[in-house]
Amino acid sequence: MRRPVLVLVLAIAAIGVFTAGLAWLLETPSPRPGASRAERLWVALCAECHGADGRGSWRATLFLIRPGDLTDAAAIGRQTDQYLFDIIKEGGSPIGRPGMPAFGAALKDEDIRALVAYLRGLGRAR
Repeated sequence: MRRPVLVLVLAIAAIGVFTAGLAWLLETPSPRPGASRAERLWVALCAECHGADGRGSWRATLFLIRPGDLTDAAAIGRQTDQYLFDIIKEGGSPIGRPGMPAFGAALKDEDIRALVAYLRGLGRAR
């Protein structure tokens, strides 16, 4: 009688440890206290694929999306602000990059410009 209860308790404990680990793994990052609007937008909309630091996230890799390293100042430096603005606003589909969703319906132009400036800062923060 004692052995089945012990097995049940161990199984429940194992499930608890597994779910706690899964919750930790899937936790969405949150912006640091006092973060700018651009950083809060980045964490809310961009970090899911691009990662909180701009180097890409494991979640994107899991779905075979390669967002690229946005901290590479040389690569980002080759792109104009207008290109970055357009890809955030219109998404990647018009230019052959279908993994990038469009945020033009959800964001004002000044928010997109702030995101572009924040993105440019990722390479300098490296």
